[in-house]
Amino acid sequence: MTELADALLPLLKAQLSEGPTPHLVFISGAQGIGKSTALRSAIEALGPRAIGLGIDDFYLPKSERERLAAEVHPLFATRGPPGTHDVPLLMETLTALRTVRPGSAISLPRFSKRDDDRGEPTVLTPEERPSLIILEGWLMGAAPDPSAPSDAPLNSIEAEDQTGAWRQYQEEQLAGPYARLWDLADSFIHLDAPDFETVLGWRLQQEAENLGKAPGTLREAETRWVERFIQHYKRLTRRMLSGQRRDGHVIKVRVDRSVEV
Repeated sequence: MTELADALLPLLKAQLSEGPTPHLVFISGAQGIGKSTALRSAIEALGPRAIGLGIDDFYLPKSERERLAAEVHPLFATRGPPGTHDVPLLMETLTALRTVRPGSAISLPRFSKRDDDRGEPTVLTPEERPSLIILEGWLMGAAPDPSAPSDAPLNSIEAEDQTGAWRQYQEEQLAGPYARLWDLADSFIHLDAPDFETVLGWRLQQEAENLGKAPGTLREAETRWVERFIQHYKRLTRRMLSGQRRDGHVIKVRVDRSVEV
């Protein structure tokens, strides 16, 4: 069985830059697909000249998302969709990493999902000039769709967005700040799930692991929370899987998380 890290490694090795500026690669993949684990393994193999980041560490602080929830739509209290990330901070951090001198310190934000808020930042001090910077996240490269706010709701979450304000703000963010972020990338790698229904199963497994439980042993309330949470991502996940995203290399992942070769 080909593992995701094994499939990623040669693609990332090919992106190692010998020039003065590190290459920047964005990796997309739905929740629970295993991208964070695979990336950690690949970076270990690549060595210190490769630096990996996750867009999840760049969520807006809880207070900012509460402001969005009050001013735009209550659904923005839940992290994840476009508009809930601190894109300017992320772009500043990527620029700092691409220009850092060996031995210089860079502060990297860290988000605590347990507290649903920013935690203490970490300090990175590269020993040598990085050749590759990798940013992973579920929506990397997603394209905007101006018609989405007027579409019929896909699920009960979208039914709460009766005016379309939640979806409208997301599309504006994708067309603006996120598009400018995507423009920074030298290349994209997309990890494709079989379908959205598979993503729900993966996310349930992931939640059990996060809570230190065996697969299939979540309490009913915990299962309901995951089922509701994942619905926030349905429209954009389906959009990504349909190809409405920046061009890039595609790795197809099976239900058991092995890779099609």
